[in-house]
Amino acid sequence: MIIEIDPIAFYIPLPFFGWWPIYWYGISWLVAILSINYIAKLNAPTDGVINKKLIDDFIFYGVLGAIIGGRIGYMVFYGLDSLMRDPMTVFKIWEGGLSFHGGLLGVLFSFLIFSKNRNISFFNLSDHMAIYLPLGLGSVRIGNFLGGELLGRQTEMPWGIIYSNDPLGLVRHPSQLYQAFFEGALMFIILFLAAKKGPPKMFLSGLFLILYGSFRIITENFRTPDAHIGFDMFDILTRGQLLSIPMVIFGIVLIYLSLIKNNETVS
Repeated sequence: MIIEIDPIAFYIPLPFFGWWPIYWYGISWLVAILSINYIAKLNAPTDGVINKKLIDDFIFYGVLGAIIGGRIGYMVFYGLDSLMRDPMTVFKIWEGGLSFHGGLLGVLFSFLIFSKNRNISFFNLSDHMAIYLPLGLGSVRIGNFLGGELLGRQTEMPWGIIYSNDPLGLVRHPSQLYQAFFEGALMFIILFLAAKKGPPKMFLSGLFLILYGSFRIITENFRTPDAHIGFDMFDILTRGQLLSIPMVIFGIVLIYLSLIKNNETVS
């Protein structure tokens, strides 16, 4: 199956600039932001520690943290040589390059700043938002697919795809869709159902880290490693897998502390 992919969704007319391209990747980010904001508010009380108004106020901090952290993370994790040669490269977002792991650190930093400014618990905020962040992750992965980005590895499976923008013309795994399912739909369902059980503080944040880290390690096996990096450890693990391992470990620690503190409270 050959997939004709045009990363440009459509054009809009702008005075003095002509027809301005609107990319699928940009649209996927917009859908991600709107879906997270809408569903997170829909499932938040009108009043209380985490309420609809607070989520509306937070979304700007979260988006800013994701973009800044994503860009810095990409340059540090995937483009350190370019950054050392030209530090101004970090500002050239139009050239592409956002890292999830950097974006997550940026969002965590935004959680910290926002929670301190509003005098609320960091984990009250992160536990609530962790449930809905997969909606955004799934949307952006679909944007990667429509943009013909982050191509999968070669496969002989019947659902393999030949991307029209692939210079090698190989039949590849649609790895972006695998990631959209695991990092998006499946993670959201698991976290949403777990939240219904009323888990103790920190549990959902820890579960998010474990799920994403584990799913990323699995799905990276179907994704072509970055051409300028290749494999890292033992010529098996990719950079994305190495960065995901600490997430799983830290998630386990958070869940352990969450259960321990909950048991102490009950006792």
